[in-house]
Amino acid sequence: MSARERPQRASENRLAWLDALRGIAALCVVYDHAGTLVLTSAQRFVTPWFDPGQYGVFVFFLVSGYIIPASLERKGSVRSFWISRSFRLYPLYLVALVASVVAYKLGYGTIRGAEQSPVRAASAWLLMMPNVMGGPNVPNVTWTLSYEMVFYLLLAALFSVGAHRRSGSYALACGLVVLTVGGLLPMDALGGGHGLLGPGHVNLAADMLILAGIAAAMSGRRVLAVGGACLAAAIGMLLLTVNQDNYPNPWSGYAILAFMFTGTLIYRAEQGQARKPVAAVIAVAVLAMTIGGGLWHGAQHPSWGTDSSQWRWQWVSSLLGAALSFGIGLLLRKRRVPRVLAWLGMISFSVYLLHPLILNAFRDVPALHHASRGLDVQVPLAAGLVAVIIGASAATYYLVERPLQGLGRRAMRRWGHPAGSEEGSAGDAGAGTVVAAARSASMSKAVAGGSGGSP
Repeated sequence: MSARERPQRASENRLAWLDALRGIAALCVVYDHAGTLVLTSAQRFVTPWFDPGQYGVFVFFLVSGYIIPASLERKGSVRSFWISRSFRLYPLYLVALVASVVAYKLGYGTIRGAEQSPVRAASAWLLMMPNVMGGPNVPNVTWTLSYEMVFYLLLAALFSVGAHRRSGSYALACGLVVLTVGGLLPMDALGGGHGLLGPGHVNLAADMLILAGIAAAMSGRRVLAVGGACLAAAIGMLLLTVNQDNYPNPWSGYAILAFMFTGTLIYRAEQGQARKPVAAVIAVAVLAMTIGGGLWHGAQHPSWGTDSSQWRWQWVSSLLGAALSFGIGLLLRKRRVPRVLAWLGMISFSVYLLHPLILNAFRDVPALHHASRGLDVQVPLAAGLVAVIIGASAATYYLVERPLQGLGRRAMRRWGHPAGSEEGSAGDAGAGTVVAAARSASMSKAVAGGSGGSP
């Protein structure tokens, strides 16, 4: 191995812990959704005190917060960032949407009422923000992509104005919102209106404004880019604050952003851009505020019919478990990670988006499953389901995700940095930019090859 190859291999090993976390998180979400079909006795034992699906998505959000800002800063360009994100997320997202519709037409699964309002559904799906545009989540797990997209919009705006390094302040602010007014935030306030505030008009207006903002942000002209990025972020934050669908909770959007910005803060501490003791204190404070805010407001907003005491156990154990898992991964980041876990992390976006389709098909063939069957039948069924999910996900990763990621990298090289562009001048301001860019360059392979933090 050459001297040049050794540092690259070492950096990949250091990043494998992120892939391992993604792999574990994806399996937890699969287990949570499969538990009503197989291993039902295990689910009845676990769910009174722990929600594996909620745990999994919060692990994903921490990973996103850690690695996505590194991707943006490494590229040094909002245009490159959006090209990368589009090629990373949209191909498989479109595959999942089309597969959902085809499965519905064949009598397997549901498209959650989209057939009744196709225009509303399509306008909510356009920007992968169904859960804040009153559209159906198809597949059902795509609700998390709404918050990922709002986070991306925020990152682009903060980078454009050179305010992207204040991650601790943003994490604390979001945590404070959860604690103080989280339970008072409205749900579906815009989409639930009528006339000009009706759901169709809201979606179309939001789509046009956000797309116009992104286009301006990618223009390369300083004033236009800053204005466009801020416009898109403002619309995203408005939707997250007052227009979440009636799931998960009024404070969920800000709890998610608090976790994501905490992930960013940890990244900055690791890169020497923030003091580690201060970052640790902020991370603990944010965790306490998000847990405490949920417990406080959850008494007034019981979660989807779940017993109040059970929901509180789930909220505490899921968020605390996600934080502990991320912390353990961070502490062990220099250790060798089992290759199978790193590989699962690499295909985790496919696992996340495709497993509901496979479970829906399984659910609609009653002869395949029955809750009263013993573990001697349920365990092989569960193993078979996981094998099918992983096999299908590996196929879509190698046939869809990976080739399109390569195309995205070629598109970035060609169009990512327009000649004479003023873009990124404010984003690059601040101490340590060159050092941070060099350090975050080592993340390029993980961002391109893994899920990029996305569930």
